[in-house]
Amino acid sequence: MKPPVLVFGALRSGTTVFRLMLNAHPLLNNPGEVDFLFDCLRRDPGRADGWRYDLKALSENRIFRASGLRIPPGRDGLDLLADFLTQYRERNPACLTLNIHRNIDRALEVLPGAPVIHVLRDPRDVARSCIGMGWAGTLFHGVQQWIFTETEWDEARARLADGQALELTYEALIADTPGCLGRICDFLGVDFDEAMLSYHKDTTYGAPDPALIAQWKRKSSPHEVALVEGRVAAMMRARGYEPAGAPHYPGMFEKAGLMLRNRAHTWRVAIGRYGFALFALEKLTRRLGLGRLHSRCRARMHQHDIAILK
Repeated sequence: MKPPVLVFGALRSGTTVFRLMLNAHPLLNNPGEVDFLFDCLRRDPGRADGWRYDLKALSENRIFRASGLRIPPGRDGLDLLADFLTQYRERNPACLTLNIHRNIDRALEVLPGAPVIHVLRDPRDVARSCIGMGWAGTLFHGVQQWIFTETEWDEARARLADGQALELTYEALIADTPGCLGRICDFLGVDFDEAMLSYHKDTTYGAPDPALIAQWKRKSSPHEVALVEGRVAAMMRARGYEPAGAPHYPGMFEKAGLMLRNRAHTWRVAIGRYGFALFALEKLTRRLGLGRLHSRCRARMHQHDIAILK
């Protein structure tokens, strides 16, 4: 089976709007985020193919449950992964592309030769966006998503063959959408289609807006930016993003203050989203190891997430 194309980038880096552009092409198929395909895949020397799925974790995964995929009886490991890919192709036989934000090494190991489109965005904007999602309360903590994904990418790209990967920056995609999509189509072996520019007509996303580029310059203080750059200046430069000034490295007391601000913000957002009772019950059941009750709490939270997340 021909391996799918992997679209790999940090959360809040533009992978979703890019996947909508891809899926608007009549010869391309992108079903959305599929991190569960590799999150729940475990090594198992006892199996002939060396892999198995954590079927309990998979069946409880919010995105898997919304995907409509079915688990055929008796299937597991790479056989089950192949079945999932077949199910996606049965829905749409066009070229299959899959969005993931982590486990790129594992994905490339079980899908050898898979082409990769690496989506990259300025980490200062990624950190800002993570605060807006309620995943972090400071830029210092919000940039962790970007660090995690880009560190994985640094480790994975050394094993790629020449021509197996293509780099795409969010800034270029928004500033020159037709030019970038033309280059992507060449990489995927299809002709550019104007329908890719009309993705916003049938989605909740807007058309490409240059105002979305470098929002950190308008919405972040110099000290917040210096804190981010203290964590990622070298990684930024290696990817073509220049620091705005001298980096700042917080001391012990400032780190403690940042941690408290981060926790206060994320808890406030979570309580507003789920209600205090559900928020507190989830934390209590997790700490006490009450697996069944905790799973029920998570399922109720997932229903809230489905209603509000794009």
